Amino acid sequence: MAARVAAAAAIVLASSFIIRRQLNRKTKSSKNLSKTYNGSPRLPRTVLPRRYNIELTPDLDARAFQGKQAITLDIVEPTANIILNAADLTIKKDTVWLRGKDSRQILWPVSQELYEEEELVILKFDQPLPIGEAILGMEFNGTLNDQMKGFYRSSYEAGGERRNMAVTQFEPADARRCFPCWDEPNFKAVFKLTVHVHVDRVVLSNMPIVDEQAIGKIKTIHFEDSPLMSTYLVALVVGEFDYIEGITKEGNKVRVYTAHGKTEQGRFALEVATRVLPFYAEYFGTTYPLPKLDMVAVPDFAAGAMENYGLVTYRDTQLLFDEKNSAAANKQRVAIVVAHELAHQWFGNLVTMEWWTHLWLNEGFATWVSYLAVEHHFPEWKIWTQFSDLTVDAFRLDGLVQSHPIEVEVGHVREVDEIFDAISYEKGATIIRMLQNYLGPQKFQKGLVSYIKRYAYKNATTEDLWNVLSEESGEPVRELMNSWTKQKGYPVVFVKAKGDVLELEQTQYLTSGLPGPGEWVIPLTLCRTTYTRITSALMRAKSHQVMKPGLDKLFEVESGETGGHAINALKAEDISQEHRNDWLKLNVGQTGFYRVQYDEELAASLRSAILAGALEATDRLGVLDDTYALCKACKQPFAILLSLMEVYRCETDYTVLTNLIGVAYGVFQAIADARPDAAKDAKRFIASLLQHPAKRLGWDVVAGESHLDSMLRGELLTGLVDFNDEETIMEAKRRFDIFLKDRSTSVLPPDTRKAAFKAAMLDANGSDKSSYQALLKIYRETDLSHEKVRILVSLAASTDPNLVREALDFSLSSEVRSHDAVYVLNGISREGREAAWIWLKENWNKIWNIWSKGFLITRFVTSVALKFSSDEKADEINEFFTSNGNPAIERTVSQTVEHVRLNSQLVRYIREEEGLQEFLKQLATK
Repeated sequence: MAARVAAAAAIVLASSFIIRRQLNRKTKSSKNLSKTYNGSPRLPRTVLPRRYNIELTPDLDARAFQGKQAITLDIVEPTANIILNAADLTIKKDTVWLRGKDSRQILWPVSQELYEEEELVILKFDQPLPIGEAILGMEFNGTLNDQMKGFYRSSYEAGGERRNMAVTQFEPADARRCFPCWDEPNFKAVFKLTVHVHVDRVVLSNMPIVDEQAIGKIKTIHFEDSPLMSTYLVALVVGEFDYIEGITKEGNKVRVYTAHGKTEQGRFALEVATRVLPFYAEYFGTTYPLPKLDMVAVPDFAAGAMENYGLVTYRDTQLLFDEKNSAAANKQRVAIVVAHELAHQWFGNLVTMEWWTHLWLNEGFATWVSYLAVEHHFPEWKIWTQFSDLTVDAFRLDGLVQSHPIEVEVGHVREVDEIFDAISYEKGATIIRMLQNYLGPQKFQKGLVSYIKRYAYKNATTEDLWNVLSEESGEPVRELMNSWTKQKGYPVVFVKAKGDVLELEQTQYLTSGLPGPGEWVIPLTLCRTTYTRITSALMRAKSHQVMKPGLDKLFEVESGETGGHAINALKAEDISQEHRNDWLKLNVGQTGFYRVQYDEELAASLRSAILAGALEATDRLGVLDDTYALCKACKQPFAILLSLMEVYRCETDYTVLTNLIGVAYGVFQAIADARPDAAKDAKRFIASLLQHPAKRLGWDVVAGESHLDSMLRGELLTGLVDFNDEETIMEAKRRFDIFLKDRSTSVLPPDTRKAAFKAAMLDANGSDKSSYQALLKIYRETDLSHEKVRILVSLAASTDPNLVREALDFSLSSEVRSHDAVYVLNGISREGREAAWIWLKENWNKIWNIWSKGFLITRFVTSVALKFSSDEKADEINEFFTSNGNPAIERTVSQTVEHVRLNSQLVRYIREEEGLQEFLKQLATK
């Protein structure tokens, strides 16, 4: 082992000269790249990889690896160049060769050019290569980096020492950091991996082990051939693990791998996986195509999880659940993430997007169907009501001028990181649900089954999916959906009652309140005073008229079908009943991706319906969130929103209340910045809204209580702490003191710890850091990731800017894993926001050096900058990142600056509203 370490180190040192020489050559020749590469961001398809035989030797102590490979190619057009991707690798000199598959003649490239910026290697031969099959061989080496991408290292404690494991994370385009390859989704191939490692390490890959041999302290492991798949799905993990195992009803073997001693924390994820795999196999009409499924908890992991074919990797907080120390929200998160990643085994892995423009096909569908699976297995969680949270997140981003279409043109693959966002995931999932609702569940599922079968082991585009769904349903799917995927934004539908007619008009919603150019084909749903009868229709124009439901145009939709195809007229005697307790709701169940603005009469009737308990939870949430959005766009007085919020005093639903809390945070920030002398009244009013449901639940767990009540308790108590409810804060501190003396006490279960931690930090300052230091002590002593996250989110909650800065410094220390640092930024107090901004600017170079190669860098920008609400600060943010930014975060910076300017606009709007402060005082003293 020591000799292997020394040899690897020598290779890395010697090869650094080769890298520099190749980079110099690149600098000289990159101007001519467009001639060789046709100026395209995509690789040419003159040479196609069919099979990779890859041999890797990772050295965990030296933090390096060696590799060699033989790639079976299909040369389909005459060419003297082979162009493929490579980054952060050294291809060893004189090891690159090519020969015909059935030939012994070896061809050597006359030059090997590395283009660092484009992450390309061009192998030039002295004559056109013969068409047909060939084999390309080469040797290479690289570093097990600490960037959480490519082939990287993650550290863990074992036997009292710090050790390294090796992990791959290739999506979107980092397989090229492990082996030279055609690193684009539509170059599918078979992969055969062979790995040489120390005998005491566990080695996992996409496929099962077919052979294992040990010689001395080194073992060689051969894995089975993979099915056809894209490079970003290849996976390898080398480390020390325990595992637990289960079998699905179809006989698929499923394992959860964890650090030693933590296997029981993987039990719930295993249960979910063994239940969800058969569910997907039945739903998609195709069995799980691989012989096994492994799920691995990784200590250092940038994303939540990665759907590698047959070997799914997870951040440990997304896979592990401790019955005693994890909150109910953690349990639900594990279920959703596992269901999401396993959905990718079909939607993404078996059928893969053709290019990153169609990323949403992977992520939107996996998000939507994960909720379908969780609803099936945990109906008591009311997950489709919670799905509304995704829609709200998508609305927030898509109301910006700086948003982007679902199908966004991707040039350089490095642009992809910025579109792993609420548009691809949440908006994608929401419009899929909207389409399913329009077509009906059975027709929609039938279409998906056909789509999977037609494109299995192939690549597909958005248009391919629309075509199949149109064929199976007979509906104009492309006409409907193109307006949602090819343009950014979404509509707000204004509804006005005029006699027996409803006049509808759509305009693009922009948070700025300015008019937008967008126009959509909208699948409308409408009900009146009852949910048993629903009207549905397509709104194909800017304006539309419908008869009020309850008259001659009222229809009854059969159960499970809301596409407007199974319709019966109401009986005459039903009509008179409709005019009593009259209310009318558009976008029933919030299944459409559009907002609604009602005229005064219709809005008043909905307010009364909420008070009377007539609206379902999703619609209560929709009315509130739409009103909030219209106020943010300066389309309605803020007093209307405050008056509506008061209606929710007796609300009990988890999702509606968490949405109310989210709206309340936005309302408070805007009022406090616009009218600081009204901030106390704003807090008092908001706290009063939360007190009734909080008292219903109390602090202590009740035997047999629902999962949703367990989650809601923590949300309410944390909200009351944030809005300075004195009774809640005093009780939180009392329980925190007990917890410090006895970590196993029942007075502070996991669901309420965040509230107690934040309450404790309210008194922490430069002269009294006892609460801050107590939290750090817990952080250092626990090995539970969920507990560490709860503490990190609370550390910067102090009202002392200097202590906030100290917490931010701690986030950059070696005690905090790099993927966890952003949690500290999420908890920055209002009083600490300016200190945080100064800290970010002063530490930007360090932050950039650590996080610039992944999407986490964007979280540093948004977590700090979005807390401001002045044009001057927007200018300052823009100026700083113009001087210190990078194209990789350009979209994020533009969106952030727009958000801050919109906050400023709202502040001015509130200042101009007459009587608002007096009205708020009345609400606060009720």
